[in-house]
Amino acid sequence: MEYRIEQDSLGEVQVPADAYLGSQAERSRRLFPITGLREHPKMVDAYVMLKKACAIANGELGLLDSEVSRAIVQAADEILEGNLRDQFPVDVFHMGAGTSFNMNVNEVLANRAEEILGGERGKYQKVNPNDHVNYGQSTNDTFPTAMRVMSRLMLTDLLAEVEALADAFAKKGEEFDGVLKSGRTHLQDAVPIRLGQEFAAYAAAIRRCIPWLESAGWELQELGIGGSAAGTGLNTHPQYRFRVVELLSEWTGIEFRAAPDLREAMQSQLPMSALAAAIRLLCLELTRITNDLRLLCSGPLTGLAEITLPPVQPGSSIMPGKVNPSMAENLNMVLFQVIGQCDAMDWCVQAGQLELNVMMPGMAFSSQFAQQMLTNALKTFRENCVVGITANEDRCRYYAEISPSLATALNPYVGYRKAAEVVKVALKQGKTIPEVVKEMGLLDEETLKKALDPASLTEPGIPGKT
Repeated sequence: MEYRIEQDSLGEVQVPADAYLGSQAERSRRLFPITGLREHPKMVDAYVMLKKACAIANGELGLLDSEVSRAIVQAADEILEGNLRDQFPVDVFHMGAGTSFNMNVNEVLANRAEEILGGERGKYQKVNPNDHVNYGQSTNDTFPTAMRVMSRLMLTDLLAEVEALADAFAKKGEEFDGVLKSGRTHLQDAVPIRLGQEFAAYAAAIRRCIPWLESAGWELQELGIGGSAAGTGLNTHPQYRFRVVELLSEWTGIEFRAAPDLREAMQSQLPMSALAAAIRLLCLELTRITNDLRLLCSGPLTGLAEITLPPVQPGSSIMPGKVNPSMAENLNMVLFQVIGQCDAMDWCVQAGQLELNVMMPGMAFSSQFAQQMLTNALKTFRENCVVGITANEDRCRYYAEISPSLATALNPYVGYRKAAEVVKVALKQGKTIPEVVKEMGLLDEETLKKALDPASLTEPGIPGKT
């Protein structure tokens, strides 16, 4: 491989001759071979978009030569269109605050802008990574700004999948509305419920998580760009930060806003914990729901088998014909990983000191990894599982009719204690609730029919009376 020699404040660095990255990105690539993972494309988009906005704002304010500003903007547009994407090799876990990645972006934009202006890559005679691309900026305000923009952009995709999943459960609720089954509390037989009611409740639980995610999105929309090194705005024009935020809002369609206190926006990364909290709540609800589905489809002969999940692949390498709830198992595993990333975000958020939280690369990775995993998992779970769930109506009704919990409907007629006696006799003698009630002479045939009508037990009211 051919190299060129670049110099930075620490000395000379060999950089691949055809690379658009520079000395600092190359140093980072060698120093931090930690995961082999690079920043998510949305993080590249967010950072490059931010640099483009900064170049425009500084150009308009007369702080950056108009020719240089236009070249940086053109270079940014090329990257946003998909070019030079292999020029961002910095590992997701690099130096504190994100300086390596900030400089990686600065160097790529500078070298491409240098070419646009007729210069030579790596010479920085017309466009310098620090003096021009990074003008009026610091890693300390650009990285958290890009991180929030990236997180908010990814949240849009996640919200769409959450809403689609809720809709899918709601449709199943409508489809299964006439399927009567036994409810269960403490994993024991309980009063009847309709299978459609269970699924409608799943949809409602998922929808309740949406406002939490939207609230986190609102927090992420507050940007601290313009704080430069310590939140004081050193080396920035008073109007610069507002113009940058205005441009980002225009390009993304998201209502970003300038942070009212730039010191706070640099010291605190509370919006990232807000995001972690909202995602965690969603994961907890989804874990509960997914576990329910696995229980409801257990069997097919020795479990509940009240529903059937779509078979997606053979379930065993040794047991012929075995089919597992693979999609539900997959979602569970993803949810556990996502919760772990939420915990990591929280640990990073609390680890700031004084004017800066240097753990931002960790937050950024956890945000992008968690949201991408969850978005993808919800999509495939919906498409390959939820929409294809079928009800085993005969099994559901059988459980509802033999359940001793039907005796709950007797309470308004014979009282709790007498109803409990009915249950004991039914279980001991292996008889149904109606049979025992008749033998004990507690109710006449017509009243008993009204009291133990399973369908009427699934809505508010007193069976046979209201």
